[in-house]
Amino acid sequence: MGSFTFYFGQFFNTGRAELDVFFGFHPWLYLFLIPALSMRLWAEEQKSGTIELLLTLPIPVSAAVVGKFLAAWAFAGIALLLTFPIWLTVNYLGTPDNGVIFASYLGSWLMAGGYLAIGSCISALTNNQVIAFVVTVVACFLITVSGHNIVLDFFQGWAPTALVNAISSFSFLTHFAAIMEGVIDIRDLIFFGALIGLFLFINVVVIDLKRAG
Repeated sequence: MGSFTFYFGQFFNTGRAELDVFFGFHPWLYLFLIPALSMRLWAEEQKSGTIELLLTLPIPVSAAVVGKFLAAWAFAGIALLLTFPIWLTVNYLGTPDNGVIFASYLGSWLMAGGYLAIGSCISALTNNQVIAFVVTVVACFLITVSGHNIVLDFFQGWAPTALVNAISSFSFLTHFAAIMEGVIDIRDLIFFGALIGLFLFINVVVIDLKRAG
């Protein structure tokens, strides 16, 4: 993941000992990496028939959903931690604001969790991994770009300010950008927590309905 962001984010071209360009590319990188991770969480279980065995185990569906999610989120976290040498590199090259970098790492991990919760929910709706991947990419893309300036400028031309702010507040970009400033606002944490909780809840409902059917 570090090599992707170094190359596409043009890290060395900035001439600064900062990681804002590195982290700024994460929302777009996750659009493909996280769906690739989440697409088989439930789709593969349904295709192979092992979901029936899983649902007969003496554990609640919610525990299975949360367990799968946490395992995948931990994997994403480990992948993110593997970029730690980049943090060491910028400290060797200069004197970056390590508080901002720490906050950005936290925000990136939370954002990965948001993408993953959406992907897990979509994976539960189908037994086709390719469909799960494509739909997750599209869904996450729409949620992400809702906070992009191009989208907001389009709505600002005719929509009420309250509506524009509401659209922006549902975007990964808006909350991740705020955390990248080095300020961990409780509202941003609530957004990611609520988003993850909502889609995991829907995930549980979907699996429950499939079991009942």
